[in-house]
Amino acid sequence: MPLDLSSVLVSAGETPAYVYFPTRGFVSLVSSSEGNPSLEVGMVGTEGMVGTQVVLGVVEAPLRALVQGAGSALRIPIKPFRGELDSCKALKEVMDRYIHVLNLQLMTSLTCVRFHQVAPRLARWLLMSQDRAHSNQFSVTQEFMAYMLGARRSGISEAATLLQRDGLISYKRGEMTVLDRPGLEAVSCSCYLADLQCYARSLGSVSVQSKGTK
Repeated sequence: MPLDLSSVLVSAGETPAYVYFPTRGFVSLVSSSEGNPSLEVGMVGTEGMVGTQVVLGVVEAPLRALVQGAGSALRIPIKPFRGELDSCKALKEVMDRYIHVLNLQLMTSLTCVRFHQVAPRLARWLLMSQDRAHSNQFSVTQEFMAYMLGARRSGISEAATLLQRDGLISYKRGEMTVLDRPGLEAVSCSCYLADLQCYARSLGSVSVQSKGTK
């Protein structure tokens, strides 16, 4: 099935009909509270799954799943997926490890928002997006970046200008291009490396890092 940019796969509190495995593109997991801006707390690409609460036997989705990078996904109805979990021990073990990694990503994101400045956070977010886009270029607006990072648009604009001035990125007409990945990693906050290390420890050869992307 197609993943259309800015489409919502499921909203918080809803009972989804499917779980989703992105094969191209990526999905933001967004937390909302009444009277406050929404905030991205997690991201899912080809390394993961949308609907992990189903693995735990929970029906309602805890977060809104918003398509951040257009692409495609495989989807499986809930009942057959639960049947596969019951009959395949290896699948259940991998999903349990992935849930552990995703929970740590969520906790890292909240800590990042609280303690790190906008520019390093933006660098981390761009690296995470590039990893899941499997490309140096992807579509994104400053308004969307501000929404995802829980920051003012003016702050995102200033941070993006600094990264562009240093030759790390190019941003034109909603198209983001990562020009210098090592440089972007150098200015990113420590949360990005922590995420990668967590994936490596818990999922072994499963990796979201897009090495040598052209």
